[in-house]
Amino acid sequence: MFAGLPSLTHEQQQQAVERIHDLISQGMSSGEAIALVAAEIRATHTGEQIVARFEDEDEEE
Repeated sequence: MFAGLPSLTHEQQQQAVERIHDLISQGMSSGEAIALVAAEIRATHTGEQIVARFEDEDEEE
């Protein structure tokens, strides 16, 4: 599977991690916090995109 992912600077990545930690400290589950921050980034990101290929390890050939 291929996906276009936002290309983030180290600083932007660090801000995302801090936001996730804040949400978790407020009682949100880690999965929910990650999903929320990822959705926010996708909705607001205006920079470059990278293409990543994800392979399902369980997938039979």
